[in-house]
Amino acid sequence: MAVDAFSVRDCALVAIATGLRARSLREFRDALQRVPQESVYYHFWGRLLRPRFDDTEFHNDFATWARYSLHDERLSERLAVIDPADFSDIEALRADVLEVVEQCLDETDNLLARRDRQFHFRRCQTVVFDTGVRLQEPAALAQAIPAMSLGSIYYHVIDARRREPVRTDDFRIWLGQFGGSFESLAEKFAAVDPYFANLASLRVELSAIVTDHFSGARE
Repeated sequence: MAVDAFSVRDCALVAIATGLRARSLREFRDALQRVPQESVYYHFWGRLLRPRFDDTEFHNDFATWARYSLHDERLSERLAVIDPADFSDIEALRADVLEVVEQCLDETDNLLARRDRQFHFRRCQTVVFDTGVRLQEPAALAQAIPAMSLGSIYYHVIDARRREPVRTDDFRIWLGQFGGSFESLAEKFAAVDPYFANLASLRVELSAIVTDHFSGARE
């Protein structure tokens, strides 16, 4: 059976204002219930593909705002440990965030940020580019992945996981077309959690997996 070549693509995220903002935790909860799914996605995953000059202690925008604008360390810690990769869809993720916020509102007074530290809900649009690079066989991943841009890593690993109907990274989808010959490599990709890392370290991790796999195959 003929297998299609792997088309390496690049991408960029365009942030778009939703018009919703929050100054207090109650306003945050109310807005979070209304924002589109793309907004929840952006505030968890978008940080990976945008330049960051602020503190990187927290892995999502909600936790960062809770810590530095609401000055609630406990809330920020609760939000920071939420791993969006653990949820089947965005609505399940949204529900978990709302549960954390509701618990905080039950335990404390309504927290208030300064007017200039409101949370601005944004959504994102993904712009995709074709790099023109085509891979004919899985062994080519050993050289291709280290050379990929961070946008390519994001597109093929992060963005791919929200695409219907498969909802998995593009590497595993492609490897699956080889009739089980690379099942062990696909399983190693599946074990990678892309959330608590930056794209550069994710690229290094994926590169090591592929290099080790094919080095072992030659021994």
